[in-house]
Order: sequence, then structure tokens, then C-alpha cells
Amino acid sequence: MGKPETLHPRLQAWVDARKRHRLSHAHVQMARELGLNPAKLGKLDNHQQEPWKAPLPQFIEHLYAKRFGRDRPDVVQTVEDVARTAERRRVERAARRSPRQSTVEKLSE
Repeated sequence: MGKPETLHPRLQAWVDARKRHRLSHAHVQMARELGLNPAKLGKLDNHQQEPWKAPLPQFIEHLYAKRFGRDRPDVVQTVEDVARTAERRRVERAARRSPRQSTVEKLSE
């Protein structure tokens, strides 16, 4: 068996918040684009004891529509997809840089 995929702690916090607050991938993406802190979502969540508060998914949708002028993102990516894309870009960048580094090392010798 391969080793389980580990996420950066910042992204792992969003995965945990998605599970804890029962958010969809779209809601997590909207919250990330809004710059919300995943650790503070519990304060915004309606615990059924505060009838004046909107449920967290509706609250995120309201803020997103207010700021961006549309109901949902055009393309919804999961946090895991974002992590895979970032890792792929990092590897590609390292591959592009490695030939340059060996050339610089040869020149300095």
C-alpha cells in the first residue's frame, strides 16, 4: 500500500472544517476565496440556539454573492485537487530549475 496523502496544515484545516461544519466543496472554496479563517467558522455557525443567525452555508453564499456578484464559483475544485495542483506545479518548477542550477554550479567551479 502507498503512503496516505498528507496535506499542508493550512489545507488540512479546511478539510477538517468541511467535515466539522458539513460544508460542500463549493462552500469551502467560496470561504477560502473570501479569506475566512477555518478555525473561526464555529463562531459563525448557527448552533440552533441563535435563531437570528443564518446557517453557515447560506451565510457564506450571501457573503460571496455580495463580494463577487455571483452565486457560486465558475469552477469548483476540492481542497485535495488544489493540493495536487500545487504539488504538480512545485515538481515542474523544480525540474525546470535543476538544469539551470547545474549550469550555474559548473560556471562557479
